[in-house]
Amino acid sequence: MTVDLDGPEPLYEQIARVIAARIADGTYPPRRRIPSEAAIVEEFGVSRPTARAAVQRLVEQGLVQTVRGKGSYVVDEPQT
Repeated sequence: MTVDLDGPEPLYEQIARVIAARIADGTYPPRRRIPSEAAIVEEFGVSRPTARAAVQRLVEQGLVQTVRGKGSYVVDEPQT
């Protein structure tokens, strides 16, 4: 999955969707970390605030929880 850098949809939404799909298919299993903001910046070629917004979107969706100083983890049971 890739992001459309020139499309009308915000990049953070596209990145959040890609990571959510990876959570759904088991690439990122429950209670394990998702990539750091720096890794998201590197993989998708976006700015750090965009990566941060993507992670925040996943938190809002109930898929991820952030632990200060440790990173962001997939929740045990995603909320629907």
